[in-house]
Amino acid sequence: MASNEVRYLNPPAVEVNKKKYCRFKKIGIKYIDYKDATFLTKFVNEQGKVLPRRLTGTSLKFQRKVSTAVKRARHLALMPYVTDLLK
Repeated sequence: MASNEVRYLNPPAVEVNKKKYCRFKKIGIKYIDYKDATFLTKFVNEQGKVLPRRLTGTSLKFQRKVSTAVKRARHLALMPYVTDLLK
């Protein structure tokens, strides 16, 4: 039992750094439709706040378009402004 073997209760966390990409550039989307609320919920957290670029990986150009589309959808009552559990 005096072996130099290290045992873990849980496997050690290995960080895998995935390259963030802009899904709009990759797919070729040019227009973000504010009427598609199910698509816009991918860019909003559970409280209804717009997720930042560093988390979603979208480019600056499309992040601006996403934020205006979310604001328009909120104004037309397609999306809520504030909620407890959106997803």
